[in-house]
Amino acid sequence: MLRAAARRALATFVGCKAPLPTPAAAVGAQPWASSRRTMATAPDTSAGDDGGDAASFGLTEDQREFRAMAAQFAQNELAPHSARWDAERHFPVDVLREAASLGLGAITCREEHGGTGLGRLDAAVLFEALAYGDVSFTAYLTIHNMCCSVIDRFGTDAQRAHFLPALSRMDRLASYCLTEPNSGSDAASLATSARRVAGTSDYALTGAKAFISGAGVSDVYLVMARTEGGITCFLVERDAPGLNFGKPEHKLGWNLQPTCAVTMEDVRVPEANVVGTEGQGFKIAMAALDGGRVNIGACSVGGAHFALDQARAYAKDRKQFGKPLEGFQATQFALADMATSLQASRLMVRHAAAALDAGHVGGTGQAAMAKRFATDACFEVANRALQVHGGYGYLRDYPVERVMRDLRVHSILEGTNEIMRVIIARQMQENKI
Repeated sequence: MLRAAARRALATFVGCKAPLPTPAAAVGAQPWASSRRTMATAPDTSAGDDGGDAASFGLTEDQREFRAMAAQFAQNELAPHSARWDAERHFPVDVLREAASLGLGAITCREEHGGTGLGRLDAAVLFEALAYGDVSFTAYLTIHNMCCSVIDRFGTDAQRAHFLPALSRMDRLASYCLTEPNSGSDAASLATSARRVAGTSDYALTGAKAFISGAGVSDVYLVMARTEGGITCFLVERDAPGLNFGKPEHKLGWNLQPTCAVTMEDVRVPEANVVGTEGQGFKIAMAALDGGRVNIGACSVGGAHFALDQARAYAKDRKQFGKPLEGFQATQFALADMATSLQASRLMVRHAAAALDAGHVGGTGQAAMAKRFATDACFEVANRALQVHGGYGYLRDYPVERVMRDLRVHSILEGTNEIMRVIIARQMQENKI
């Protein structure tokens, strides 16, 4: 499906290929945009060319096609609007559905109910290319995909048939609900409860979830709640009585995505909406996060790649002391270190994705290692890219500050990087890595 979509998309894009917008053009003629002269023009780094492109090295022919399609979509549909979406806190559902029409709504799900049937490595390649155009957009797409993959992997045939077709088209959106106000890193201590309703097979869910991406807009909520049998996974639909949403959170980054609390007051959920078996929820949640950690690492790589390209272009154009910044060894060393961190992150993310595809016993540890390293390293790449820009990098006229803000949260979500170290150490003790 995605192979055909990639070829159709590439055919559509032929003849309209244009370089990514300059820093000023990325902001556009908006009221917050300055008339200050643009200092740098971003190079055209579209993913169709191999040449010296480290991002394409080692990929199969299909993966290169997928990446080229995603990169063109990012270049044409995401990058030109990214600054406005961030400033206006606009959630572009219409563009998400355009992405889904290319097979990006349920990438790792089976094709029977609308999935694309690709692996984790394929998905990592796609998410990296999309994040080059907009980190926050792509991050929400990974969350939606994670929910779809849970239904596909652990759900019943009836659940797959009911939920996945609309979710794969993104006619309906999904949110993942694990974190609570008093249960973050200690996910197993969650307090949301699910009790049986007397005389029925239904459950009644009561509790609160925090920091939920897509909350209030999403149609389906994958909720972890505590039953008599242990933590259990439920599918809760937006129109369920007793399901409510808090005020939108005002965040440092990821402003494109609505984020708020989800509260449940005796929300009735039919037994048919239990994913897996009662008490299997924590295992499901952790399995989902293995993939989510690889995906968010891939988003970090894509955002850092964009930030590095912006820094390189700026260093080429900006002159001080009579020569371009790139002529100074200090700048050269900074760019060299950034490029090295970027490539190391990319390799770790792809290695972890391949480990999950292979069902390797150390897949969980590899995912934690990749997430820990890539999210920290790629944030630092973006931070140093801002430093290369000097004072201009601190202004919203230039996109590096937005990328830096968007990447910062990646060291926190999908398990903090401190928890990643706990997982890695535990996997080492069990001789899995």
